[in-house]
Amino acid sequence: MDRVLIESLAVDTVIGVYDWERQIQQRLLLDLELGTDIRAAARDDDLTLALDYAAISERIAGFAADSHYQLVETFAERLAETLRDEYAIAWLRLTVRKPGAVAAASTVGVRIERGER
Repeated sequence: MDRVLIESLAVDTVIGVYDWERQIQQRLLLDLELGTDIRAAARDDDLTLALDYAAISERIAGFAADSHYQLVETFAERLAETLRDEYAIAWLRLTVRKPGAVAAASTVGVRIERGER
């Protein structure tokens, strides 16, 4: 299976469990590996046969802007479901990082894999 990569995508969203976090937007950093077969798109040099990473990145930004989850885990799970449903992605690995969430760490987060490789 081939993989389309989107790395270090920065999105702003309302995320967190504390009252003050519910009042502001915070930055998340996302890394994605999207499992697909690129042969048809490469053969025909045709974007309509490919996973359009620009469109997917825009969709992720919109998803983040509209979400208000408490947990990074919930954000990751719902985003993975959305992407797999809307773009027919067979498999994905998604890493969501929340910089500054723990003072002694540069970032914390989760990494999930969904679908069949």
